[in-house]
Amino acid sequence: MSSAPEQEAVADEPLARPADIRPGSPTPLGARYRTGPDGIAGTNFALWAGGAEAVELCLFDDAERETRHALTELTHEIWHGFLPGVHPGQRYGYRVHGRWDPWSGARWNPAKLLLDPYARAVDGDFGTRTEPSGAGPALPAQLYGHVRDWPEQQVADTVRDDRDSAPYVPKGVVVGEDTGDEGGVDEWQDDRRPKTPWPDSVLYELHVRGFTMRHPGIPERLRGTYAGLAHPAALEHLVRLGVTAVELLPVHQFAHEDHLVRRGLRNYWGYNSLGYFAPHAGYAATGTRGQQVGEFKRMVRALHDAGIEVILDVVYNHTAEAGELGPTLSLRGIDNRGYYRLAGEARRYTDYTGCGNTLHVVQPHVLRLITDSLRYWVTEMGVDGFRFDLAAALARSMHDVDMLSPFLAVIAQDPVLRRVKLIAEPWDVGSGGYQVGAFPPLWTEWNDRYRDTVRDFWRGAQHDVRDLGYRLSGSSDLYAWGGRRPYASVNFITAHDGFTLRDLVTYEHKRNADNGEGNRDGTGDNRSWNCGAEGESDDQEVRALRRRQLRNLLTTLLLSTGVPMLVAGDEMGRTQHGNNNAYCQDNETSWLDWSLLDDPEWRPLAGLAARLIALRRAHPVLRRRAFFSGRPHQQGGLRDLAWFTADGTEMTEQDWYTPGATLGMYLSGNDISQRDTRGIRIVDDSFLAVLHAADRPCPFTLPGPPWARAYELLVDTAREDQPGVAGEDRPGTAQPPYPAGGSLTLAGRSVVLFRAVPG
Repeated sequence: MSSAPEQEAVADEPLARPADIRPGSPTPLGARYRTGPDGIAGTNFALWAGGAEAVELCLFDDAERETRHALTELTHEIWHGFLPGVHPGQRYGYRVHGRWDPWSGARWNPAKLLLDPYARAVDGDFGTRTEPSGAGPALPAQLYGHVRDWPEQQVADTVRDDRDSAPYVPKGVVVGEDTGDEGGVDEWQDDRRPKTPWPDSVLYELHVRGFTMRHPGIPERLRGTYAGLAHPAALEHLVRLGVTAVELLPVHQFAHEDHLVRRGLRNYWGYNSLGYFAPHAGYAATGTRGQQVGEFKRMVRALHDAGIEVILDVVYNHTAEAGELGPTLSLRGIDNRGYYRLAGEARRYTDYTGCGNTLHVVQPHVLRLITDSLRYWVTEMGVDGFRFDLAAALARSMHDVDMLSPFLAVIAQDPVLRRVKLIAEPWDVGSGGYQVGAFPPLWTEWNDRYRDTVRDFWRGAQHDVRDLGYRLSGSSDLYAWGGRRPYASVNFITAHDGFTLRDLVTYEHKRNADNGEGNRDGTGDNRSWNCGAEGESDDQEVRALRRRQLRNLLTTLLLSTGVPMLVAGDEMGRTQHGNNNAYCQDNETSWLDWSLLDDPEWRPLAGLAARLIALRRAHPVLRRRAFFSGRPHQQGGLRDLAWFTADGTEMTEQDWYTPGATLGMYLSGNDISQRDTRGIRIVDDSFLAVLHAADRPCPFTLPGPPWARAYELLVDTAREDQPGVAGEDRPGTAQPPYPAGGSLTLAGRSVVLFRAVPG
């Protein structure tokens, strides 16, 4: 269709002349600074743009003056050229020419400056404008390839907007090869990575900005940045807590949605990716002309030196360009039909993500974009693994989720990617998208069955303990196939999405009014219990019960077989005041309140978390590498796992179906199936954990011989301060052991952990 009248047309301007641009190379994609064989330094530019008719490289100086260079070389749908004299720090973008026919999925529009999908750094942000009605800021209409607010709603995205978007969009930045440590290119040799085995891992999900913004020990100029996370004050807390890996919420360059800008909000979580190679410029303290790359590398180095791995939460399932009414920022203007899954009516998008579009991962060039990005973050940026947002969308072939899909097949055979930590969020919003337990053996998964079961148990919503037994022991019902191990399950009770741990015991109803969506956003199925009062309370009994419930939840998580994941701040009682969808709250609602560590009400919680992590690290029986068999592993031994009722007898089949809220779990350290690297059988202490979710006290008989001669109390969540001291080589008890066969009274809603004294 024709373009709209009365616009500042740029689309029909003649292409720039090639000037002194040389043919260059179609590989690697992106902008690569190098010295040619004749000794002349410059930058090679290469862009895949299938179906395009022409491509212009656009360079920008500090005054935002634009110089265009036509890329005339075309190899296998890759437009390329080498431009002498273009050095690191140069800002650039592309204009791509082709047909405008949204009805067939063609959305080329050279008026729109496009971000290079392979840009390694991004400078600038999207401009805003004030609505003529005075309603406030909004993204400029020039960012859109189509005319917005066209009177005929049914064709709102089909009329081309020919106004120039360049003044309003961020630019890619040419990055040199010396952006790491002083030695130049950092090859991230394996011996410089922590390489923590999966069974020994404790994950800690955090937001770079939110974790550091209010930390009193981090200089103000570094707060909210990669450099802030690398600061010794930030590292000190991670080391003291004992986590082995940080799982960073998205750090790929992302954009803010128009509907948030109009409400005066920002995308805080970052699940709106635009550049898959570029560290988000908004988290850089040192500058955005490529300096952010070096700053990110130094952050990774500092975390590695502290023994902590770096896992990135990555969003390859969709981009910030949204649906057909979204802006044209990069892929849509390069080749809309090639990059996105289009619906039967090609002007619309297939949306398995709930975000308007879905990347077409079965296309070779899209698969290449993703895998090139992943390898880049591993080999050049030093990260240790990835958590894939809505991973089921990546595993779809033509329509259905397919565990033999091209994406999963490529990952499985890639010599770099198959060696790093791979975590799937094993669902998307499309039909058949829920795939918990179905990913191949190479993968671990966020286990929401674990989350729901533990929440239900502690809020008193379970009729029996059948499901709890599976979750505590590694979820063998989900993962004991195809050679998978217990560490295929990433156990979590909370995540960035939903209530914090404290809010889980404080609110039964979400309070998301500040998001500006009429409290309609965020799930209503929180499986939470407010302990008798909705919201914050001055009732000391309610407050004490909530603290106990927090201790119960933390203890359950860190004693369960599998890989535990904590959310930053849960160990210190962080609250979002009932907001269970704080994706747009870039403020004190989301930022960690470090003063909680000095509050006597909440300080003991962090101590308990650190103690439990230390116990887990010290005892292999708490971090098993193989599923339990329920049998002895040596002559005359005990079963490696045994379950007990409150009267101290082993659970029968009928007991699993009997209504009740008390479960004893015995882990035999003398019956561990695995051996160490020398082939020697691993032997450890044995432990008895008792979980009691009923509100009334309950007598519990400690199992007698041969299970133990006596029991030393290590943890009692009914107490604000735990007995004895933590430590690998100390009994951790300030009172005499409990005799085997004797009885003790469990406080209502509590967990106790004993070390078994052998007979």
